[in-house]
Amino acid sequence: MSLTPIGVPRHKITVASLKEKKLQHEPISCLTAYDYSSARLVDEADIDIVLVGDSLAMTMLGHENTLSLTVDEMLHHVKAARRGTSKALLIADMPYGSFHVSSEDAVRNATRFVKEGGAEMVKVEGGDKRADLIRRIIDAEIPVAGHIGLTPQSVNRMGGFKVQGKSLSDIEQLMRDATALDRAGVACIFLEGIPREVAEMVTNEVAAPTIGIGAGPGCDGQVLVFHDILNLTFGAPAKFVRRYGDAAAEITHAVQAYRADVTSRKYPADGESYHLSAETKRALELLLERKRAMRGRRQITAVE
Repeated sequence: MSLTPIGVPRHKITVASLKEKKLQHEPISCLTAYDYSSARLVDEADIDIVLVGDSLAMTMLGHENTLSLTVDEMLHHVKAARRGTSKALLIADMPYGSFHVSSEDAVRNATRFVKEGGAEMVKVEGGDKRADLIRRIIDAEIPVAGHIGLTPQSVNRMGGFKVQGKSLSDIEQLMRDATALDRAGVACIFLEGIPREVAEMVTNEVAAPTIGIGAGPGCDGQVLVFHDILNLTFGAPAKFVRRYGDAAAEITHAVQAYRADVTSRKYPADGESYHLSAETKRALELLLERKRAMRGRRQITAVE
């Protein structure tokens, strides 16, 4: 497989595109993006899926986990990412509490992400216990991405961000979850924090494309967090994170250089400043000269 050649228009990625990629054994690329600029950069790099993940609670808003993120906060970021996304498929994460109370709430909130935010799919955490709810959302003409394994919204129940599916009973449950989601009609399944052998079993078992994060190379696609691959997370990365750049170092260097130039009065330079025309400048000088002369006469008069 090769990237789309420069100058060749790239086709819009759709739900059908993801299914076709799985059938053709063509890897699916996915990155998170939380605003216009990052979404545009990701989209223009020919990434297949832009995921507005609830991880923005930590990467963008500084929270300890994803649980405090609200629907309105999420919607704000989905709208921004929509404006930066042209060809990639845009998925919105359903935040904690947006689908846990009732299926009516779930459909209503999912509809907002599509109708107001411009999302083309929503992502719901949970396995077989979410299957009926997911069917309700799909019945409302909204594609759904499932998410099983390490589900961040279950951090309190799991006792932290821990690898899942390490015992035979846990593996059986993951397979049940994946099968239930597949039968419910999900467009894809995100597999997070599970052994690669288990992820490969799931991928071979289900018709839906699988997108792995910390799930090994046997998935149909991979997703990472935008901030993780650029070293913008202010902490040690997870084992599965590969850093492709050091934006933190670049930003720090740029900011420090700016501060140094300001304090040394090297910025702004004359070439970075706006100037009056020669005619206006001369007129202003004459005006200032007259004002100085008038001020001098007043001072003399006051002394006398």
